[in-house]
Amino acid sequence: MVGSWDGSHSDDSSHFERGVDHIYEAFICPLTKEVMLDPVTLENGRTFEREAIEKWFKECRDSGKPPSCPITHQELSSSDVSPSLALRNTIEEWRSRNDAAKLDIARQALFLGNSETDILQALMHVRQICRSIRSNRHGMRNSQLIRMIIDMLKSTSHKVRYKALQTLQVVVEGDDESKAIVAEGDTVRTLVKFLSQEPSKGREAAVSLLFELSKSEALCEKIGSIHGALILLVGMTSSNLENISIVEKADRTLDNMERSEEIVRQMASYGRLQPLLGKLLEGSPETKLSMATFLGELPLNNEVKVLVAQTVGSSLVDLMRSGDMLQREAALRALNKISSFEGSAKVLIDKGILPPLIKDLFYVGPNNLPIRLKEVSATILANIVNIGYDFDKVALVSENRVENLLYLISNTGPAIQCKLLEVLVGLTSWPKTVILVVSAIKTSGAIISLVQFVEVRENDDLRLASIKLLHNLSPFMSEELAIALSGTTGQLRSLIAIISEKTPITEEQAAAAGLLAELPELDLGLTQEMLGVGAFEQIISKVIGIRQGDIKGMRFVSPFLEGLVRILARITFAFNNETRAIYFCREYNVASLFIHLLQSNGQDNIQMVSAMALENLSLESRNLTRIPDLPPPNYCGSIFSCMSRPHVVTGLCRIHQGICSLRETFCLIEGGAVEKLVALLDHENEKVVEAALAALSSLLEDGLDVEKGVKILDEADGIRHILNVLIEHRTEKLRRRAIWMVERILRIEDIAREVAEEPNLSAALVDAFQNADFQTRQNAENALKHIDKIPNFSGIFPNMG
Repeated sequence: MVGSWDGSHSDDSSHFERGVDHIYEAFICPLTKEVMLDPVTLENGRTFEREAIEKWFKECRDSGKPPSCPITHQELSSSDVSPSLALRNTIEEWRSRNDAAKLDIARQALFLGNSETDILQALMHVRQICRSIRSNRHGMRNSQLIRMIIDMLKSTSHKVRYKALQTLQVVVEGDDESKAIVAEGDTVRTLVKFLSQEPSKGREAAVSLLFELSKSEALCEKIGSIHGALILLVGMTSSNLENISIVEKADRTLDNMERSEEIVRQMASYGRLQPLLGKLLEGSPETKLSMATFLGELPLNNEVKVLVAQTVGSSLVDLMRSGDMLQREAALRALNKISSFEGSAKVLIDKGILPPLIKDLFYVGPNNLPIRLKEVSATILANIVNIGYDFDKVALVSENRVENLLYLISNTGPAIQCKLLEVLVGLTSWPKTVILVVSAIKTSGAIISLVQFVEVRENDDLRLASIKLLHNLSPFMSEELAIALSGTTGQLRSLIAIISEKTPITEEQAAAAGLLAELPELDLGLTQEMLGVGAFEQIISKVIGIRQGDIKGMRFVSPFLEGLVRILARITFAFNNETRAIYFCREYNVASLFIHLLQSNGQDNIQMVSAMALENLSLESRNLTRIPDLPPPNYCGSIFSCMSRPHVVTGLCRIHQGICSLRETFCLIEGGAVEKLVALLDHENEKVVEAALAALSSLLEDGLDVEKGVKILDEADGIRHILNVLIEHRTEKLRRRAIWMVERILRIEDIAREVAEEPNLSAALVDAFQNADFQTRQNAENALKHIDKIPNFSGIFPNMG
């Protein structure tokens, strides 16, 4: 009868009994109930399978009983046994005769046109015969029975294909000739197809057969050459299959195939990297060269880069020191690949990459690296210095080495120049190393040559690296950069052109804006040059475009906008000496833009710079306010000239006493800026508070109507906030500015009386009176007089003048 899925059958099928001798009772072991392979006889004449009777005697010994016959239970004098050679030979002859008959019957049944039942039973008998008597494989090969089993893989029945795979596995075990027959033609390709298309049991049987075939070194190449074989096997080893046997057999198959370097490389490209790393560690010099070369060409994700660095980082560093240029090149290119991630770069530093890397880069002499490999060395070094490692722990940075870098930059081609500049970008990104770089650049006078790279047009990466470097240097070398950029308008025009490009905001645009933003805002000559090249028109257009959402670029939009606002603010520092600055601010309504920018929540620097610009604009307001011409007074009559009435002019600014507007005179009151500036006095960033306070103080300057200025602040709830700034005393600069304003506010008697009993205010004023700088102490003293905390003696003494 036919079994279930596994196709098992009983041995009593009439089809297979024809031509098969029946089993004699003497062939059967009384203990195992199976035909004996090694029959032995006891002293009482009973015969058993050797292994079975020896197990019985052991049980007797373990229980403390003397040996006995397991059938008669007769006690024996000895556990010695005698081999039954005649019976063994008879059984072997019977088995050989019956197996041959069964195989002959199987050959007759193994045709695709036969019934599934006959085919499955034939396959079962083949497996049984192969397991019991291995020598019959030779007879099977001669009868081409293997090819007949292979044909069963074409069956439309899953059961038949599954059992054919199982049978082939039994057939080929330990027999290279049988494996070679199975591997003929397209059989291996069929097995690979089964890996993805068969049900779970079919896939398990297919991978098990492939595992047996892979034990033959000659067949590993055959398996590896089948399209999709390796990627399917690697995929099985890394998947969460329910059938663990499939995973294990796939893994062991790949282990067998690692003998081929070509297959190892293919495995690596599919994600199974460990064999390649193993050969790189323990292979011959030629193998190490081959593996390192391939590793340098292999795409790796960040997690794998860390694994590679941990596993073979030291070996690659050793290859860097080799006298063989091919090995050095392979190692450098592999290290370049794995150093581009922070985690793996840190591992390489611990593995000692820096000393040989720096030596390769700077060394000139015998066995010197060619320039193309120096470029790779520079790339690796750039990768490493841009990860933020604590380079105080390693001897990497010194002023002398930075000078060597600068020398190389001046005497090499664009490709290596770009990488060396990236090295300097990394070194100038961290406080501990930027000072050394700045010192070396100042000593060597290299700033002029570095600025020239800004004009490069044919190499975008080189230009980007130079602008990023100059941006990093600008907080420390702003004056030197301003002088260099003022020497010729070429570089300045190039930076403005980069900022003005109509593309999604790029890193280069953000760096260019940041560079120009750091230049001294009081450098009038630079501001005039920027006016001359139309820089401010381009800047304000970009700012408006970003605020309106017309210009995109999520990643770099914040630093770019901040840089633009800082550049635009510098024009407000040029009012005293450059009339074009005033005309520009009027034409583009710059004051209105800065007022809007005060509300850039989350962008502290933009709010701070906008408040500073509004202070400058507000201080210029009194110079721009137009005082109307008044007509002569109207008289009631010449006799009563004392009764004349002065003209009343309406619409004048409350503190400037003239005709004001935000656009023409930059008046903060007309622009509604006071409330927005007061709101910033609660900001957590004290620099924003300082700038807002300074802008508000412009309303209380000498020459203005201070009493009305105080009233305007009071209407905006500004006085309370200003007093809080003084009481909190967050910085000395804030206290100095707040006391100056508070002294003027307290000149108003009503306000002075209202706050006189506020103990925190009095304490803050007393502290400033005792501990602040001279000018602030004087202002604090006057403020204390306004609230009668210090007597005013000026009215007691007569005028001595």
